[in-house]
Amino acid sequence: MDIVVKGRKTEVPERFRKHVAEKLKLEKIQRLDAKVISLDVEVSKEPNPRQADRCDRVEITLRSRGPVIRAEAAASDPYAALDLAAEKLDARLRKQHDKRFSRRGARRISAAEVPDHVPGAATLNGSGLPVHEEETDGVPTKKIGSLEVKGEGPLVVREKTHVASPMTLDQALYEMELVGHDFYLFVDSETKEPSVVYRRHAYDYGVIHLSTDPMVAEAQAQRPAAGGTLGG
Repeated sequence: MDIVVKGRKTEVPERFRKHVAEKLKLEKIQRLDAKVISLDVEVSKEPNPRQADRCDRVEITLRSRGPVIRAEAAASDPYAALDLAAEKLDARLRKQHDKRFSRRGARRISAAEVPDHVPGAATLNGSGLPVHEEETDGVPTKKIGSLEVKGEGPLVVREKTHVASPMTLDQALYEMELVGHDFYLFVDSETKEPSVVYRRHAYDYGVIHLSTDPMVAEAQAQRPAAGGTLGG
């Protein structure tokens, strides 16, 4: 595997290419991720003189059989930007490596223990059929995730629940880049409301914030509880 170095609207001198090869040690990277497919380094320059201290930007993209890992940084010269980006890449690689190692060290559970560890997992009766599939009024009823569906119903192919700690927008963008997804759902630490960051064109990102409609919340608060006593 070779390191591909390219410039976006700027020339990349041979001296910098050699510095990249010295800075990004392939042997070290492959020790942390043995499934690396490609490693690209892109250099760009900001022509705005007001951003002279951040005029050179370096983005490193590592593609493997797992998630894409990106690290970028900006500085007053490309060498300093490369050093910063390389440090970020190393930290993210180590994080992924430790995550894989911790998963491999986890104890495997037997098939009989699955219902105790996985909520909503199907259990089988003596005939080999799922216990939760029953006949009600001639219409088959089955449970899909947290939904009880009669007949065909909606097709839910996957349901996931994650424990989310509130984070800033910058942290959400970092997590999205680390996992290599085009969107990332998180809880905004400022508003405490669910939000989604997503990738747009080129290096642009978008963010969607959700907030509770005060009129709907007030109407629900005033709605009488089911089974309440009516005054007369």
